[in-house]
Amino acid sequence: MSVKKISREINLIVIHCSATRANIPFNVADLERSHRERGFNGIGYHFYIRRDGSIKSTRPLENIGAHAKGFNTHSIGVCYEGGLNAQGNPADTRTSWQRSSLRALVLTLLKDYPGSKVTGHRDLSPDLNGNGVIESHEWLKILS
Repeated sequence: MSVKKISREINLIVIHCSATRANIPFNVADLERSHRERGFNGIGYHFYIRRDGSIKSTRPLENIGAHAKGFNTHSIGVCYEGGLNAQGNPADTRTSWQRSSLRALVLTLLKDYPGSKVTGHRDLSPDLNGNGVIESHEWLKILS
């Protein structure tokens, strides 16, 4: 796997889930429609990992993402399909294929952008009480 290097500075790789039910397919066209309905100019993530492990390039790396407010300028957004169980509750729904593809993609990105930090979207929530720790009651997203 190879990822094209770009000129903008990257120091953060942000992992997201699509927050969709694992038992209902959510393809790239669904993701595109969902993001456009939210006012985005296309998919905000740079990569989308389907349940079968296929990695879809969904936004050119040269383009600033629309996936983590306040962090988009210097980050790459990676999203995996799922994140909710069949009942619609947050859960780690990643398949073994998704886990393998996510690992391979992140390792490739780290080679191309050494020193970048890898974090979950939830971990970019604000520290509302200023104690230096982002606690569960401060999360903008639920851990899945």
